[in-house]
Amino acid sequence: MKSALLTAIGPAEAVVRCVEVPDLGDPGSGEVLVDVHACSINPADILLIEGRYATRPSPPCGLGIEGAGTVVAIGPDVTTLAVGDKVMSLGRTNWTQRIRDHAHALVRLPAEVDLSQAAMLKVNVATAHLMLRNYVTLAEGDWVIQNAANSGVGVDLIRLARTRNLRSVNVVRREALVSPLLQLGADVVVVDGPDLARRVNDATGGAPIRLGIDAIAGDAIGRLATCVSEGGTVVNYGLLSGQPCRIDPFDLVFRDVKFAGFWLAPLMKAMTMAEIQTMYDGLATLLLDGTIRVAVEASYGLDHISDALAHAKREARGGKIQIRPND
Repeated sequence: MKSALLTAIGPAEAVVRCVEVPDLGDPGSGEVLVDVHACSINPADILLIEGRYATRPSPPCGLGIEGAGTVVAIGPDVTTLAVGDKVMSLGRTNWTQRIRDHAHALVRLPAEVDLSQAAMLKVNVATAHLMLRNYVTLAEGDWVIQNAANSGVGVDLIRLARTRNLRSVNVVRREALVSPLLQLGADVVVVDGPDLARRVNDATGGAPIRLGIDAIAGDAIGRLATCVSEGGTVVNYGLLSGQPCRIDPFDLVFRDVKFAGFWLAPLMKAMTMAEIQTMYDGLATLLLDGTIRVAVEASYGLDHISDALAHAKREARGGKIQIRPND
């Protein structure tokens, strides 16, 4: 059986290898065996591999935050899943041909779901959903602003906002991204820059913006903070700039802008399995009706994991990079 192995902390394309590992054997009591159909390469995977994440792995070890597949065997005492069920893994070693895990570590998916899309459901869609839900109580017609709006989370947030009749301001780095995001349903798309607050104010007619969502950190979060209303909230969930968050004390002290950090992992740990299943049931429904759909730029087999990781690190991609372990 093939699996991706982290051999050392370092450049992702240089330190991850495809290796042969022993077959997993039959599932034990409460366990399920899954053939993995698709895995996404998430920015957090890259950060983890390169030692720039909140936790640091101890090589050699398996990898892969996201993965989805089909149940091929169940052990004794498993009542929530059956052979043939489609599932999404909650584990973090999904870049492999097969997974053997406890049934409660797998989310049951609708039979008609596209597993390639389901492999991108765990992190990005849930992140967008929870950030829109957890920090500010938003009503129909309210505005939210985000940067890195062309990212996976950004695109999902645009679409989720529309399902709630929220309006979105979307900040990007290149003019070429404006038209595609407007076609996706963004209400306003602007290119980042030092006069961002003025241009956002003009585009929204001065409407209050109570929630900002930042994926970049550095100076970008400070510019986003100038766009939200007095007493508003800015949530940071990423560090694409690689720089610390730089915030003007004027916004923090005199405008009472609040700042929060978002990390999906501890939020998920605090949820019951029933709550997790219910959340993903709702999000999977949005996959089925086409509300949520993420472009895949390229797919690679495990034998080409280095190429896949190098591709995932490129800027200006047109979609996610996936691994197909059994292709």
